[in-house]
Amino acid sequence: MAKTIIVYSTPTCPYCTMAKDFLKEQGVEFKDVDVSADRDAAREMIEKSGQMGVPVIDVEGQVIVGFDQEELKKALAS
Repeated sequence: MAKTIIVYSTPTCPYCTMAKDFLKEQGVEFKDVDVSADRDAAREMIEKSGQMGVPVIDVEGQVIVGFDQEELKKALAS
């Protein structure tokens, strides 16, 4: 069964692009949420992570702040 993955990002963030490219390379489906255009999503991201920076990646409730490839691999594998 596919995991629910949300990537909170902005169009101008290079680490967001790297994170999304990594997920695509892994063949993982995810929901891309542009927090610069969606204030509710931005609030949701801050509540989940305590951070205002992007990317914030939510893998089934496990929140990863920034593009940490090793943490992301672990979250996808668990």
